[in-house]
Amino acid sequence: MNPSALHAAKTHLRSLMKQRLSKLSSDAITSQSNAAFDTLSRLKPYKEAKTVGVYLSMPGSEIQTDPIVRHALASGKQVFVPYLHKSCLPPGEGPVRLMDMVSLRDIQDYESLQRDRWGIPSVDGATVHERQRSLGELDGERSADVSLDLILLPGVAFDINPETGAVRRLGHGKGFYDYFLHRYALAMAEKTLPSDGPSVLLYALALKEQLLSPTSGETIPVGPHDQTLDGIILGDGQVKQSSRQ
Repeated sequence: MNPSALHAAKTHLRSLMKQRLSKLSSDAITSQSNAAFDTLSRLKPYKEAKTVGVYLSMPGSEIQTDPIVRHALASGKQVFVPYLHKSCLPPGEGPVRLMDMVSLRDIQDYESLQRDRWGIPSVDGATVHERQRSLGELDGERSADVSLDLILLPGVAFDINPETGAVRRLGHGKGFYDYFLHRYALAMAEKTLPSDGPSVLLYALALKEQLLSPTSGETIPVGPHDQTLDGIILGDGQVKQSSRQ
């Protein structure tokens, strides 16, 4: 699929999903979010993780992560959340804005976050220098980078590749997560040996309506930079593991 066709296919599917998800009630989203949290709290990769990256959810249309953040902090895990900042890359070598993951200090810190125009709790840029982060590009210093054991990702839609068994993700179209994961993998590769295994486990959180049925004829359009996942935790309590070939 050429870049133009790929972009059109992704835009079309995002539009379809927006219409479908808009019909879900807040009670349905809360119920599914609770089921996903219950499953996650018993999942081995989560229980064993000492450092967890997790998105902070917008109101509606996706699994709500407030219970997850609170549970992870109360369990003594280091919790990292997205932070968008101006790129330090030379012009033409990447996007103007980049995503990093920065730490939350505690429950009080989390509860103090102000919501942005999309209703998402957001880290104040004035406090970033006080926080740990997963990539060192905020101030050019790499020595304090923290490796993550698990990242919980959002998305618009997901499917499972029938040929490889890989869980595929359609994001919101900005490329923040795909580019972050690419940069993160490169940074971690400098610190670890090939035998050390995957640098981080990637699991999506999704409403059951966000997983495309193999009988629907719909699939996730994928390009060369789209990252496959280790698994997906659904709002009906199911976990789908990926072959990730």
